[in-house]
Amino acid sequence: MKMDRRDFLKLSAAASLAAAFGGLGISLAPTAALAADFKLKNAKQSTSVCCYCSVGCGLIVHTDQATGRAINVEGDPDHPINEGALCAKGASIQQLGENSLRPLKPLYRAPYSDKWEEKSWEWTLDAIARRVKDTRDATFIEKNAAGQMVNRCDGLASVGSAAIDNEECWVYQTFLRSLGLVYIEHQARI
Repeated sequence: MKMDRRDFLKLSAAASLAAAFGGLGISLAPTAALAADFKLKNAKQSTSVCCYCSVGCGLIVHTDQATGRAINVEGDPDHPINEGALCAKGASIQQLGENSLRPLKPLYRAPYSDKWEEKSWEWTLDAIARRVKDTRDATFIEKNAAGQMVNRCDGLASVGSAAIDNEECWVYQTFLRSLGLVYIEHQARI
């Protein structure tokens, strides 16, 4: 058998690959997928929007029917903005709701205090409502310097969220305008 250098290298490479993959037990034969063990088989799918930035990427959230907890979050391939792709923050969005380190009760730090204390939701919502009302009452302007009726509150401002849809935005800005706010901004414009 006559073999030149090129044939020797080809034969050596083929023998090395056969020995390496054959010896490791790796088979290149096609196998059937086992969908029976798939964790999302009985999960409910719903669509959502990523809350991190103002881009508004679409998400598919899989929820376990028994516990009602999110078990998987992935990009929505049918969404026109991200077409299934997610950034690093969006890819880790499941940790917002499914995180053992996430505080489950409101934490409050009193003025000049160096420690946080747990409060109830009732106390927290009442405190927020009281502070909004007190600030509005203290800074509400009924008439300007020219005597014109303006009915505005210059002591409060709002920066909206990119994670709410148009209907929620409308309800939110209607509530803010009913308080007299004129400094209403949206995250997408900042």
